[in-house]
Amino acid sequence: MSGLTTADVEVGTQLPPLTVHLTRADLVRYAGASTDFNPIHYSERFAAQVGLPDVVAHGMLTMAGALRVVTDWVGDPARVTSYFARFTRPVVVPDDDTGAEVRFSAAVTAVDGDLVTIGIDAVSAAVKVLGAARAEVDLGPRG
Repeated sequence: MSGLTTADVEVGTQLPPLTVHLTRADLVRYAGASTDFNPIHYSERFAAQVGLPDVVAHGMLTMAGALRVVTDWVGDPARVTSYFARFTRPVVVPDDDTGAEVRFSAAVTAVDGDLVTIGIDAVSAAVKVLGAARAEVDLGPRG
């Protein structure tokens, strides 16, 4: 959404939701791009050895999907001034053609001048996978 200003938002404003599907192939591509080759992201045997139910998505990949809700809405990623999330549960990615679905939603929780705070929810398999996820966006004029 280009040209967004604080006049366009108030506490409670809902951002358009986003659903992301992650497959094992996505995890392989992300591992290559990020150089995060931790075996919990590709080896069922290793994941089981460390107590995980199956292979899990990279936490940073999950965080990126959550922030995408905000950047899609604001239209300019450079307007994001801060971002925080806590991992609460892993996104389990089965070895099939469907993979895992992660649903992201967000709402404005505070407006302070040009600074807008957005709370973000991330849910996979009916479980909240991120906690305390929030981003701050500067909607002030650009020069």
